[in-house]
Amino acid sequence: MRNIELFSTDTDDGVVSVVAKTGRGEHRTVKQIRVGNAPRGGVKFTKSGRGFVCNTSQNTLSEIDAVALTEVRRIEVGHGPRGLGIVPGEKYLLVSNSGSDSVSIVDLGLSTELTQIPVGRDPRHMGISADGTVAYVCVWGDGYVSKLDISGLANGDAAAVHEIARIPVDRAAHPYSLNIDPSGRRVFVANTQASYVTVIDVATDETHRVDLGHIGGRAVAFSDDGKYALVTVETVSRIYVIDVDTLEVTRHIPVGPGPRGLVVDAVDKTAYVTNFARVGFTMASENPAYASNTLTMVDLDSAPLDRPEGEFEYEEIFVGYGPCSVVMFDLDTIPEDERLRRAEHIDA
Repeated sequence: MRNIELFSTDTDDGVVSVVAKTGRGEHRTVKQIRVGNAPRGGVKFTKSGRGFVCNTSQNTLSEIDAVALTEVRRIEVGHGPRGLGIVPGEKYLLVSNSGSDSVSIVDLGLSTELTQIPVGRDPRHMGISADGTVAYVCVWGDGYVSKLDISGLANGDAAAVHEIARIPVDRAAHPYSLNIDPSGRRVFVANTQASYVTVIDVATDETHRVDLGHIGGRAVAFSDDGKYALVTVETVSRIYVIDVDTLEVTRHIPVGPGPRGLVVDAVDKTAYVTNFARVGFTMASENPAYASNTLTMVDLDSAPLDRPEGEFEYEEIFVGYGPCSVVMFDLDTIPEDERLRRAEHIDA
């Protein structure tokens, strides 16, 4: 039996919904964790189960415990925090402040903001390289990706963090979120107001465009084998599948209304999508008849990803209102004695 938790950030409710997963098709909602106003972005976890989520309207982060499923504390950052990332080594956290036009550096040992790095107007979501030397931040308001040198954090030098490049997308494209492919060669950028995905070559910072035919890109994830990028497109309620090597769109997958967040369980090849659409949103006729405020679960093994053939198998489960992001955490990454200790503390 697996011991997985899915965390849905539910913006309109001010909660994080927790769905337990013990196996394929075995899901149940176990808790809604009250956090701050207008939580945004996916909850990011350390290996020990410290989770962090942005409270956009309160200029704070909520820290939540993956075992206790409670809010532990709030950390003050800049104005309008939207996205965050944990730096490898798990000593520091980066936060994009959409209202302050900056990126905060948070010391996780002290649970305190150390400094803010200026970037462009209205930064949103980010990705951090596996070696912890570079962070890429979508600058939504100015239409580029900010590339930050964060290598100094390995030596505890927050003052050394600085912007080293501004990689152009297009001012009118509004880059929203991004993800680095598992090989580390390319960065895939979802644009809310452009009908294409921007792909950045990590070695050269050169960009390519992959046409989707529709605006509304929101989130990027990858198939279990890393061969395909999956991009949610909110306006047409689809996931688009892109070959990472050829940069060709191979097919699209209908999902629930207004998809935003996306995560893939690589073990059983299931994609989880948050359906954000509020009342009045019209679903495309090809989509499964799923409701708003749900997770759509797509069995990626039930049809091929490399060609438009066959139909995928789906499930759904309700979460809170306005789910904008979803992440997955494996409780078995926490040592059993530590989980038991924390569970005993909860019961007490």
